Amino acid sequence: MWSSDKNLSGRGFLTPQPPAWKKTQFTTVLPLSERKRISPENNGDFHVIHKVPASDSPYGRAKHVQLIDKDPNKAVSMFWAAINAGDRVDSALKDMAVVMKQLNRTDEAIDALKSFRLICPHYSQESLDNVLIELYKRSGRVDEEIEILQNKLRNSEEGTVFGGKKTKIARSQGKKIQITIEQEKSRILGNLAWAYLQQHNYGIAEQHYRKALSLESDKNKQCNLAICLMHMNRISEAKSLLQDVKASAGTEEMDESYLKSYERAMEMLAQVESQSVRAVRGTGTG
Repeated sequence: MWSSDKNLSGRGFLTPQPPAWKKTQFTTVLPLSERKRISPENNGDFHVIHKVPASDSPYGRAKHVQLIDKDPNKAVSMFWAAINAGDRVDSALKDMAVVMKQLNRTDEAIDALKSFRLICPHYSQESLDNVLIELYKRSGRVDEEIEILQNKLRNSEEGTVFGGKKTKIARSQGKKIQITIEQEKSRILGNLAWAYLQQHNYGIAEQHYRKALSLESDKNKQCNLAICLMHMNRISEAKSLLQDVKASAGTEEMDESYLKSYERAMEMLAQVESQSVRAVRGTGTG
């Protein structure tokens, strides 16, 4: 789903080896990106508006190239420079992976994350996992995606997520929201179900979708469960689920958060029903 490009020599730089500095720097040395620079860009809200660090540091310069200059190839090399300089390594690593994904260098991004995450702070590991999951999804490496998701599910069941807290602040569609452990578990189960769906393990996918829905109502998961049921030839159940989703929207337009899933499921339902009609007609003429 999600391409790789391992021939890096033509790009003018290679994946560097992990730097010799130690991760104790994260707690004893102020990151370069936190040291203010004196420039016209510090006047007003330039760095706030453009979401770039107000500093002249390796990481700050890389973000400027990424977001202001919009030069992704140059940004990748500058994020590498930030990593080697020990400047906000976890942020540089995540941002670089995002840019690499945009450049269809997904496998290279995965290798970088797996190689350098050991020198990142403990608190950043969960977000690094989330980036890896998206990269695995993009590159079709479903087995590795499932492995991380299963580990995240174990952590949620053991109560070790959120640093022992019951809720955490997350972002959804650009907005900050507070989510509970149960909601996080439902999200992980939904992602696991989708991964198993890609592997055609429909029975396991159904179990995960139903468990996720028991924890939190979610129309996107209902639509995907309907697709799963159609793959198992349980058409009437799938149709009933989709009717419930449609009815819940009433006369209002469907929310974008599940509209694509609903349309995909309805398209599949139309195809299945059309095939069924043709099969009946073929039997009748025989």
